[in-house]
Amino acid sequence: MSKLGIVIIGRNEGKRLTECLKSVINETKNYDNTAIIYVDSGSTDGSLETAKSLGVSALSLDSDRPFTAARGRNTGFQWLTQQHPNLTYVQFMDGDCTLISGWLEKASQMLDNNPTLAVVCGRRREKFPDATPYNRLADMEWNTAIGEAKACGGDALMRVEALQQVNGFNDSLICGEEPEMCIRLRGRGWKIWRLDEDMTSHDADMTQFTQWWSRMVRSGWAIAQGMAMYGLTPEQYMVRQGISNWLWGFILPVIALGLAGWTWGLSLLLLIGYLLLGWRIYRYRCACGDTPAQSRLYAFFCILGKFPQIVGQVKYWLKRWQGQPATLIEYKKSQFG
Repeated sequence: MSKLGIVIIGRNEGKRLTECLKSVINETKNYDNTAIIYVDSGSTDGSLETAKSLGVSALSLDSDRPFTAARGRNTGFQWLTQQHPNLTYVQFMDGDCTLISGWLEKASQMLDNNPTLAVVCGRRREKFPDATPYNRLADMEWNTAIGEAKACGGDALMRVEALQQVNGFNDSLICGEEPEMCIRLRGRGWKIWRLDEDMTSHDADMTQFTQWWSRMVRSGWAIAQGMAMYGLTPEQYMVRQGISNWLWGFILPVIALGLAGWTWGLSLLLLIGYLLLGWRIYRYRCACGDTPAQSRLYAFFCILGKFPQIVGQVKYWLKRWQGQPATLIEYKKSQFG
């Protein structure tokens, strides 16, 4: 295996972080020259001490500016390349994930054999998909197409040379930092590839509707920010998603309900559009291999998600108009102990 580094980021992950670190340590113990760094974003649960007790190097981000996943990844990446200048690849991971055995070898071989690839990612699976409907939704969301892709998620093996060319992640983004960086990578001729292999196991731990809602608000923020940055480029990044949010999450219900009194209720017939949209989504998810029950679940929450995503979009534009810095939109529960 080529010289490899691993960057793990986290904030108040508790036992999830312990499981993450142990999985990485166990998977890399037979490989030489593997450097591991954990970067913490203001945890209050002893995460730094946990990492150090397991023999993992650990850094804490300064609180002088907002914590972001992008900032944590950049800090870890810079530390690795300074301490180990001969690194070839870096695996990025979130602290609520565990590493699947065999992934590093398969992914690094893919990069070895394909010099135009900047990023190789696999399947992130939810650890407890049947625990809650929100966990199941996350697991379905991560089941993306195999082969060349336009973007990756937070877990991926990346080529050091490619990351250095684009100066890594954009520190200012509170979400959506991986697709944004992939746009810049593809602009330089690099490619992103999704392998049909399990990569990490994720513990979403979403047990409440409010957690799912916050996650969708964050998604809406990412959509608005993506449109603002790249919506006018030939790729028209996030334009379709942004328009869809406004149509289904604001314009249609406002017209249907607002004109009900003027049209003797006939405008309410516009709400049938939600049934048609749900049917289309349901058929699409069935074609992807999901069960009918899973497809119905996905379709229902996909439509419902338009509303918190509009909230996220509005928050983004208000913050931008007011000139205020973005702050994290968190949905995870802390795990102390």
